[in-house]
Amino acid sequence: MSIEPRAAIAAIVSDPRFRAAVATLEREHDRTVEDIVTLTEIPAPPFKEEARARAYLEMLNAHGLEEAEMDAAGNVMGLRRGTGNGLLVVVAAHLDTVFPAGTDVRVRREGTKLFAPGVGDDTRSLAVNLAFIRALDAAGIRTRHDLLFVGDVGEEGLGDLRGIRHLFTEGRYRGRISAFFTVDSPEMDRIATGGIGSKRYRVTFRGPGGHSWMAFGLVNPMYAMARAASALAAEAVPDDPRTTHCVSVVAGGTSVNAIPNEVRIEVDLRSQSHEALKQLEAQFLHIVADAVAAENDARSTREGPVAAEAVLIGDRPAGRTPADSDIVRLSTAAIAAHGFSPQHEYSSTDANIPMSLGIPAVKIGSGGSGGRGHSLEEWIDVEKGESVRGMSASLAAILAVAGIAER
Repeated sequence: MSIEPRAAIAAIVSDPRFRAAVATLEREHDRTVEDIVTLTEIPAPPFKEEARARAYLEMLNAHGLEEAEMDAAGNVMGLRRGTGNGLLVVVAAHLDTVFPAGTDVRVRREGTKLFAPGVGDDTRSLAVNLAFIRALDAAGIRTRHDLLFVGDVGEEGLGDLRGIRHLFTEGRYRGRISAFFTVDSPEMDRIATGGIGSKRYRVTFRGPGGHSWMAFGLVNPMYAMARAASALAAEAVPDDPRTTHCVSVVAGGTSVNAIPNEVRIEVDLRSQSHEALKQLEAQFLHIVADAVAAENDARSTREGPVAAEAVLIGDRPAGRTPADSDIVRLSTAAIAAHGFSPQHEYSSTDANIPMSLGIPAVKIGSGGSGGRGHSLEEWIDVEKGESVRGMSASLAAILAVAGIAER
């Protein structure tokens, strides 16, 4: 870039138009809080985000965005056109929560704190992105690049980043996106510049089954499963790049006095490195095959052998945005200029997809504070001063990357 990041941010925050935008964030803070409550109380369980998506699409339309639509994956988005050559900067927040259908998502207020499942991850960010649009409009700020505001589906769990994956590989804007921000969680001091990759497997072990007494001696798929789980537990993984494994779900069997004919596990494999994750995945599949072979060797297969079926149920690519890229340097400078102490970290967010494709991407915060994420007692603090300080920092980062057009 032609200008040093701190100087670029200083020019933005001293611009009267930016100060007017921040004044709008302050003036309309209560409206932002109301939007948080409204959206939080629309359930958005995994794979069932449509009700919240349609409500958010109405909000995008009400904010005057162009080409507002819901795409084939269920993402909703709208375009705030810039003055440049048609390149896009995406500002996204995810619609889905981790909580199943039927969860009570009513918001409880205690002073400046809001309590509800999903209120901070990532509903607050959806409302904050709307506040950014209002602030830009009120201040008369036009960006050089187009801004595409997206409420995306499938960020959590087995959603497997399907919304942002679709945006970059099949959506109408693929090939045009030059930079990507996901606004995710209130945290301002941590900028995700690396994407933790993951492979998730459901492995089903099957055998002939039988009576625990009468058929004793037959192969037992539970023993094969246990061998596999124990072998994975003993598998050494590198500290750098950080790599982890976890047997997270166990299910199956029919009765306490029956050799099971089917049991299954779900396994989460993660790494900061694509290559390390690939190696761990290959070793895990080898472990499963060895466990099956060992069980078939150890007991009778006269009624049939044990077999295993490994199904990939999650595949998040690893990636990284270099520390010397414009989006990282400018975001870091913008957040530091507002009194925060930004640190770069690896995380698993929507930014994994563009990072893996070599497109500059980061995760930034929505401002304020919060805690107990992914629990029924999730909370955020919407005290105005800290909230607006964080929002202003993230807006400055977005504007630094998208560019402010001359008057």
